[in-house]
Amino acid sequence: MKNGSLLRGICFGLVLLINLPLTARGTEPKPKKKKPRNVIFILTDDHRYDYMGFTGKVPWLETPHMDRLAAEGAYLPNAFVTTSLCSPSRASILTGQFSHSHTIIDNQAPDPGNLTYFPENLEKAGYQTGFFGKWHMGDHGDDPQPGFTHWESFPGQGVYYNPTLNINGKRVSYKDSTYITDLLTEHAVDWLEKRDKKKPFFLYLSHKAVHAGFQPARRHKGKYKGKKISLPVTYDQTKTGKYRDLKWPQWVADQRISWHGVDYMYHDNRDIHEMVVDYCETLLGVDESIGTVMDYLKKEGLDESTLVIYMGDNGFSWGEHGLIDKRHFYEESVKVPLLVRCPELFEGGISPAQMVQNIDIGPTVLAEAGVKQPENMPGVSFIPILTGDTDAKVRKEIFYEYYWEYDFPMTPTVFGMRNDKYKYIRYHGIWDRNELYDLENDPDEMYNLIADPDKQELIKSMSTAIYDWLEETKGMNIPLKRTIKYRFGDYKHQNEY
Repeated sequence: MKNGSLLRGICFGLVLLINLPLTARGTEPKPKKKKPRNVIFILTDDHRYDYMGFTGKVPWLETPHMDRLAAEGAYLPNAFVTTSLCSPSRASILTGQFSHSHTIIDNQAPDPGNLTYFPENLEKAGYQTGFFGKWHMGDHGDDPQPGFTHWESFPGQGVYYNPTLNINGKRVSYKDSTYITDLLTEHAVDWLEKRDKKKPFFLYLSHKAVHAGFQPARRHKGKYKGKKISLPVTYDQTKTGKYRDLKWPQWVADQRISWHGVDYMYHDNRDIHEMVVDYCETLLGVDESIGTVMDYLKKEGLDESTLVIYMGDNGFSWGEHGLIDKRHFYEESVKVPLLVRCPELFEGGISPAQMVQNIDIGPTVLAEAGVKQPENMPGVSFIPILTGDTDAKVRKEIFYEYYWEYDFPMTPTVFGMRNDKYKYIRYHGIWDRNELYDLENDPDEMYNLIADPDKQELIKSMSTAIYDWLEETKGMNIPLKRTIKYRFGDYKHQNEY
């Protein structure tokens, strides 16, 4: 080759090298900043994990919009709360912390004033954030809270019909049989319609339903009249005395004839099947609410890219172990429905078995918003579980806590741990036996193995794990709060003493 040709070849090669992408030259390009994702979080009250049409638990229950979320998205059957009670669970969702960390340990404990709610991080990142519905956390008030650019709420538990809403500081009353589930949904969609289309949004739609006393929308009243559920296998055990052979705690048997027991439900003598019917009919309004929100997203062309999360704030017992309501660490009380949909992220129709908790909601939303997770949030995003990321962090166990309440003294203080096979329940401040269940072979938690000689090392290791968890998360001191009991069970916290 002549010198001129050789020189031209070298120059041509240099030109090609200069024009190659950075990756081809051995230097990685800077990762693109994650585009903020729109997120809708829908929360319900006291909705247990399997009371949805597609689960088949209640054959006559119809929830087409929840079914659609599961079919087009994901149903996580092993979703748990850290405390099965309204205010502590809601605080854990908003702060990403355990009850002993945020210290809202019951429905009366006030907000300590030093908490940061994860929507505050979204708002700082440029999100429009709207809250609609039940706050019921700390002081039971309805005043606008940090982290929300738009606010609509009501005090305490609220009412099913003719509510008064605090809308950005102004109270508006509604009449003419206005139904709370419909009203909140209508206002939430109206806010979405009027939002700034140039900014990402986070909608927190927090329903009163399906909290007792159950009141369905008028259009749903009577739909399931006369229907019955199959009573759980543990329904009669405390009544017959067989619980002694099964080694259940005495407090479980004693609670059967109480506010939270099947023989004196809410101090009433109603039939359990009638109450379940009211519960299921009330749930129909929530299902329609989901449908209305999803229809809006589809109309706007946002249904593929928006992350929609549906969840309950705690589970609910309907006769298991002779109990109703929540608070205890049995499966039906601590498990909650968790439906997630975002076709842009993952394919639908999946039901991953991995365990997740309510403290994972904040980290999940922040991750999809491209916002850094605060260090005081121990939870993790569950999106990698849905996308099939085999390297994702997976929970090996969950921990549980519930603190005895003066107004509901039937349930003792509970600390617990659950993994894929065993559940250990440890009681505090009560002279009674603890519990251990083999969930693989005994999913109904019927046979307490606490006295099994072959299980003592397991019990010791799980007990140690609970104490390790409490120590690592600064939970070794019960966070007592000042409360005063007034007549008729009315509590108010006292700060002036």
